Amino acid sequence: MWWVYIIKCSNNSLYTGISIDVERRFLEHQYNNKKASKYCARLRPLKLVYKSRAFNNKSDASIEENRIKKLSRKDKLSIIKIK
Repeated sequence: MWWVYIIKCSNNSLYTGISIDVERRFLEHQYNNKKASKYCARLRPLKLVYKSRAFNNKSDASIEENRIKKLSRKDKLSIIKIK
């Protein structure tokens, strides 16, 4: 299964990604410089603020990730609150 996740960075920006293991991926972003995204690595500490429903495949999760990335900040924040 695949999930979409949103991380809130120390500058209050929102980073969106996908993973088969969100908790592991979040820890990589938070602590592991080699596996963290360059964006998240420089904006620690981080907070995991959203995890989507499960998707059966990477393709569907990527479509949802791209949909969320195109949203305004206001719309992303309302997704987080709905969680």
